[in-house]
Amino acid sequence: MMAGIRGKDTVPELIVRRGLHALGFRFLLHDRRLPGKPDIVLPRWRAVIFVQGCFWHGHDCPLFKWPKTREAFWRDKIGRNRARDAESEARLDAAGWRVLKIWECSVKGPGRVTAETVPSLAAVWLRSDAATGEIRGTARAGG
Repeated sequence: MMAGIRGKDTVPELIVRRGLHALGFRFLLHDRRLPGKPDIVLPRWRAVIFVQGCFWHGHDCPLFKWPKTREAFWRDKIGRNRARDAESEARLDAAGWRVLKIWECSVKGPGRVTAETVPSLAAVWLRSDAATGEIRGTARAGG
């Protein structure tokens, strides 16, 4: 089962990449030289984009539920993922990079926004001065 889980070129990532490209943005993919190996790197804008899976990064949304089996394992695993994310973001910030997180729930699930909206929101953020940003679905967990 785990072998089928993709780390890159996921459907949400492809939606974001196609949309940004259609809007005229040019970028690099999965640059190993940067902390966290960002999904999308826009050197001209000194910005990186992480397209995060809600389950793997423990996002507070309807797509994330704690597994009922091997609870300790999953809490440890997702906790380590969150800690690694925070460290990567801190290192990128210290190096002068801007960081945008796009969550899977923004393009999938009950609170998703349209596939055209997510790249447009990312473009607005890229053209802004904001150091960090987040694009997520509209529904919250539990409500």
